Amino acid sequence: MSETKPSSAARYRPLKFGVTRVLLRDGKEGVRYLQADQPLADYAARITDRFLHWAQTTPERSFLARRVKNADGSTGDWRHISYGEALVTARAVGQALLDRGLSAERPVVILSENSLEHAQLALGCLYAGIPYCPASPAYSVVSVDYDKLRHILETLTPGLVFASDAARYGRAIQATMGLDVEVVLHEGSLEGRPTTSFASLLSTVPTPQVDAAMQATGPDTITKFLFTSGSTKLPKAVINTHRMWCANQQQMRQSMPVLAEEPPVLVDWLPWNHTFGGNHNVGLTIYNGGTLYIDDGKPTPALMGETLRNLREIAPTVYFNVPTGFEAIANAMKTDAQLRKTLLSRVKMFFYAGAALAQPVWDSLHATQEAEIGERIVMGTGLGMTESGPFALYITNPNVSSGDLGLPTAGLELKLVDTDGKTEVRYRGPNITPGYWRAPLETAAHFDEEGFFCSGDAVQWIDENDIHQGLKFDGRIAEDFKLATGTFVNVGPLRAKIIAAGTPYIQDAVLTGINLKEVGAMIFPTPAVRTLSGLGAGASMAEVLESAPVLAHFQSVFTELAQHATGSANRIARAILLAEPPSIDKGEVTDKGSINQRAVLKHRDTLVRALHDDTAAHILKPDAP
Repeated sequence: MSETKPSSAARYRPLKFGVTRVLLRDGKEGVRYLQADQPLADYAARITDRFLHWAQTTPERSFLARRVKNADGSTGDWRHISYGEALVTARAVGQALLDRGLSAERPVVILSENSLEHAQLALGCLYAGIPYCPASPAYSVVSVDYDKLRHILETLTPGLVFASDAARYGRAIQATMGLDVEVVLHEGSLEGRPTTSFASLLSTVPTPQVDAAMQATGPDTITKFLFTSGSTKLPKAVINTHRMWCANQQQMRQSMPVLAEEPPVLVDWLPWNHTFGGNHNVGLTIYNGGTLYIDDGKPTPALMGETLRNLREIAPTVYFNVPTGFEAIANAMKTDAQLRKTLLSRVKMFFYAGAALAQPVWDSLHATQEAEIGERIVMGTGLGMTESGPFALYITNPNVSSGDLGLPTAGLELKLVDTDGKTEVRYRGPNITPGYWRAPLETAAHFDEEGFFCSGDAVQWIDENDIHQGLKFDGRIAEDFKLATGTFVNVGPLRAKIIAAGTPYIQDAVLTGINLKEVGAMIFPTPAVRTLSGLGAGASMAEVLESAPVLAHFQSVFTELAQHATGSANRIARAILLAEPPSIDKGEVTDKGSINQRAVLKHRDTLVRALHDDTAAHILKPDAP
């Protein structure tokens, strides 16, 4: 299929927007309050109430599905679990957990990735009123020092830890856990350590005790702990309650009415240890009686093929991904007719979060959609965080630009606080966390005197003359910095410009220059940069980045950016390409794959200094010959 330019008059597949108007009031100097002009409707007291509703009214409907893993590591046909079956296993697992005397003081920790067993254990925890924590799998299978995993275990003091298989998670378990912690495995065993099979939990006979335990839970019962990604500090355990989760799901229904129009169908890889995948997407599936197909793919060169395979077969009604995932899908749809046909057949909305979506990707998606179905699919987005459930703001119309956030959802009040020339957004509402587990000082530090959670995100009006269009992203307060001249550098917008200008060869960028004369950039390239070098597959990334074609290409990118700069605060005066990828052990990258600017600057301080004193190799300068 040939590429088609999007037409300016292209129509969108119909999508209703639930919150389109707001109320704004002034507070003390430099403070304003913003909220939706509609109240939050009644919502369930517990997420288990919605789970029980669907299990009792539509017991045969598929709730979760995942492809069966073959012995050679490939995946086969889909295995489904219905709502009725999920209730049976939730009661059995819940009883097994109660028999062990687990509680918030001795919760469950899940080490492994999304799976049917992970879901069954989590539902058993919810049913029995025992909190659980899905930890980032990378802390066990990518990390080499296990520092973040140890921190999670020390913070939570779990009574039971689950992993999908001994082969992948055994080393981390043996290195970090004492024999007083029960280890449950779905596959395999550990030498010298007693373990429990997951099958034995499923075979537990439930008693009236487990149903009584479920009935004893309430809106303030803790459902789970989700750890923040951490920056220069260790991750914090965000408390999630039934009230927080259910209020946020009702807020989503009011901002995104499409969720209530029909039971949603998702094809989703987003990790459940993160709030986007585990609260937002799993939550909307349960709350609205939908079906979630667990995608074992991921937006990486090695795993993207699995995602594309799934999307050729399963047609979602709404589709969520991060920008790198949409970029790969946009490229694949240009030549893959079956992918276009299935993915676009009934999807009502795309939705991205986690980072900025480059305009060329946006344009490519719209061009393909217009050519295939004669209309565009709305690309939804907004703003949220682990501490807000995560849903907080959502767009108000189809004409979305990169960085647009929209308006606050019903029942959430925003406090807009002017700080050093920027405006921080703060949150207060039933979807906001009560705090961080076993960290009272951290909790107190993140709430202001009026009980608003301080997000650290900065916003601006999309149109100052029409507040009902909503807000747009203006970076992170903590990421922004001053040059030696006193000029503020707004990191978020400038970083987004660099990534867009370098598509598809720039994965991310970290800005440098704190208290210096010029802004610099450290560039993390994508694997696609190898195609520029002309070198063979055996060449190292360092050799690729030092090749003349690659250096010439990036030289032209930064020269072009400099020509459009309006001053020292948005002019990249020097840049360097990084062969060493960001380290999860050092907190340089989150489990979502997004870059932690502060951590990169901290751990690569020597390179930052070399970049700015001209002692680093292969520095790119826009005014270089």
